[in-house]
Amino acid sequence: MAARNRKLLVTGGAGFIGSEFVRQAVRSGHQVAVIDKLTYAGDLARLREVRGDISFYKTDILSFDKVRNIIKKEKPSALVHFAAESHVDRSIVNDVEFIRTNINGTQNLLGACREARIKRFIHISTDEVYGDNASGTLKESSLIKPSSPYSASKAAGDMLVSAYVRTFRFPAIIVRPSNNYGPGQFPEKFIPVIINNAMRDKHIPVYGKGTNIREWLHVSDCAAGILKILEKGREGQIYNLGSGCRKKNVEVVKAILKVMGKPNRLISFVKDRPGHDLRYAIDSSKAARELSWKPKVSFEDGISSTVAWYQEHHENIRRHTII
Repeated sequence: MAARNRKLLVTGGAGFIGSEFVRQAVRSGHQVAVIDKLTYAGDLARLREVRGDISFYKTDILSFDKVRNIIKKEKPSALVHFAAESHVDRSIVNDVEFIRTNINGTQNLLGACREARIKRFIHISTDEVYGDNASGTLKESSLIKPSSPYSASKAAGDMLVSAYVRTFRFPAIIVRPSNNYGPGQFPEKFIPVIINNAMRDKHIPVYGKGTNIREWLHVSDCAAGILKILEKGREGQIYNLGSGCRKKNVEVVKAILKVMGKPNRLISFVKDRPGHDLRYAIDSSKAARELSWKPKVSFEDGISSTVAWYQEHHENIRRHTII
């Protein structure tokens, strides 16, 4: 099968990372169909520039029959699975939808794709399945020890995919990106919260002492990496996608406030989140070595362009509309 011009079915394609992938896939010459439930975090406006080039289905991946019918109709050669409940805080308050979507929904897709004999299945996971990492970096072979209901549900999805690979020789690949950021992310996420609160001179809540460390990857680099994995990745493998740019949460806040010309006194330290992982750091050398992938957007440039985007779209953000 040619690497380019595949027929793709993308779940969660109206989400933050999924929509960036869809836009890049279309520009790369792939035919794309999108499934998205359009929950609070999904927005069709993210697909505006490619709307005439894709097929769209407002569908819940928990409906096996609907998913199976879409696969039969579209006949994709590959499925790229972004659809997920993804906010850690929400999973702590109520984990029911996380279990349903991230585990049962993934199971539905695996079953439907196996039945249809799909040629490639790309499962988008997260570096959070590895849990805390006090020092060094974690490879794809490292043990997983998720801490939150969210990361546990994603780890369970990974295990299902791995089981299908082993038991059925299912042609799947797992991708574990680090924290994504960039224009158009839903306002509940950390970087959008910082920017939106700073624009209104509101206090910016930071858990604990702000010393928790995350690895930040621009969404365009993440989508480009997933596209390379789709086209060149080895079946049955796991690929980490990270930037190597690791910062304490309070350092991220201060960097954004500096770009915006806002005072550090807006920072407000709040009670820490239960089970809060202290540090994430992943080794992405496998993707670099096998796929010639490396991130192109520096943290400084990425933050500047992200701030500019939210400032331009602040009225829509105020009404909780992404774009």
